[in-house]
Amino acid sequence: MGRIRPDAVLVQAVIAGALSFAHLHDLAAAAGQDGWKAWAYPISVDLLLVAAWRRLRGGGPSRLAWCWFLIALVASLGANVATAGFLDLQHPPPWLRFGIAGWPALAFLGGTLLAHTRSAVEAAEPSTSPDVAPATNPAPAPVQAPDRVAKAADLPVTAAPAQPPRPAPVPAPTPVPAALVAHARKVADEHRTRTGDPIDTDTLRARLGVPPQLADAIAAQLT
Repeated sequence: MGRIRPDAVLVQAVIAGALSFAHLHDLAAAAGQDGWKAWAYPISVDLLLVAAWRRLRGGGPSRLAWCWFLIALVASLGANVATAGFLDLQHPPPWLRFGIAGWPALAFLGGTLLAHTRSAVEAAEPSTSPDVAPATNPAPAPVQAPDRVAKAADLPVTAAPAQPPRPAPVPAPTPVPAALVAHARKVADEHRTRTGDPIDTDTLRARLGVPPQLADAIAAQLT
């Protein structure tokens, strides 16, 4: 088995984290947050700092991530400086009590924005949409050669026997993916809930952004 070699950077990070944790705890306790509340403050600051740093590493440069990273860093650095004798922790000033009391709401806002705001990498990725059958272009009609057209014009015209008209061919139904039908059903249910009336074909086509033939096929499956 190989020898376990301590990592100097890791040891330094553990020492710095422990000292910063203790300073935040002491500052919160001095500001009137006793018991478990004083221990929750350093956890909140460190979690916001880590969340903002992970957003910067994984989502690219972001003003939002940099803003909350600096806010958490100032809170941690300020606690280290404040507990070094620059403030009288036996008689903390009112602004310190105000800042400690308002930190939970501020940290919750920052964590929510970091978790639910799309990063630059996610915004650059193409959005996935249900597969829509591509419209097929009809094949062009064959062009008749000029000599054949001239020969056909010289032939005598004979009356063709009258034939009964043939029924018009029934167009084949447009294939509709099941995922698109399910999405259209949600749109129709939302429209009925909001207006009280069933959705019409034009509104369904506009909401889905599909061709008229595909919208008619979807509307037929929704009835």
